[in-house]
Amino acid sequence: MQETANEQLSLNESFLHFYERFLEQLPGIGLGLLIIILGVLIGTWVGNFAKKRIFNRTNDPLMSRFLGKTIKIIALTIAIMLALRAAGLGGIATGILTAAGASAVVLGFAFKDIGENFIAGIILAFNRPFDINDTVEIGENFGKVKALEFRYTKLKTFDGKDVYIPNSDVLTKPVTNFTEDGFFRWNFVIGIAYEDNIEGAKKTVMEALRNEPDVIEDAEHENFVIEDELATSTVNLKVFFWVDTKDFRRKALTTKGNVVRVVKEALEDNGYYMPADIQEIKIYGGNKDLELPVRLSSLKQNETPTKKD
Repeated sequence: MQETANEQLSLNESFLHFYERFLEQLPGIGLGLLIIILGVLIGTWVGNFAKKRIFNRTNDPLMSRFLGKTIKIIALTIAIMLALRAAGLGGIATGILTAAGASAVVLGFAFKDIGENFIAGIILAFNRPFDINDTVEIGENFGKVKALEFRYTKLKTFDGKDVYIPNSDVLTKPVTNFTEDGFFRWNFVIGIAYEDNIEGAKKTVMEALRNEPDVIEDAEHENFVIEDELATSTVNLKVFFWVDTKDFRRKALTTKGNVVRVVKEALEDNGYYMPADIQEIKIYGGNKDLELPVRLSSLKQNETPTKKD
């Protein structure tokens, strides 16, 4: 019984001692909380201020946003360290810094990928091959750049998907930018009959390209047509033309569709024939007098289909 009473007394003394120490440090704890609150407010204000100033100087929303967040995190970290010291917990702050330094190697191996992405994000903030809303292709991902964060770059694909690509992949993989200079060259193939005049068809196609208002042609961006292939039923012409890619999602694709349509209509209006592939059908054995429906084609487009007996 005496031993139990001594243990109870010791526990009460320990609790009382802890309570007294807590009351002694309460002003410091309150000051520490105040420092953290001020640190969050000041860090947020400084981060937003730096973001606006950097954007005004560089006109770069990705860099300004990234650096604004970095400044905010640094300010918050400093505020936490100062708060620990103000609360009389400076030993904890020192211990955290010491432990961070001692475990840097271990954490470096454990979080190697996170570290790579973070460092890559810093590099991309200052030097990258794209800007916000640029249409890019990174690996197999194709879409518009929407954000650059510490660990990833966000793309919005044209079918509505949000793709988050690790910054280390953005830094090491080839990046194709479709809108950096605002120009992109489309091409498509169209076939004409072997009996048609090739040079005349090429001139007709070029005239159709010149009449399309959204097709670009100048000294640096030349549109042209070449003989691409002697196919089974047609002489294939390959058409190359330049378009504006600032609005790649709609205007560039719409322009390509318009060009394909106007080229087809121009060739038809000028008497050029675009035959389908010819297929040869052989019937072995059976009834040799079998009647098959056949469509006869000639250079005239609107000839009435007939049956061949």
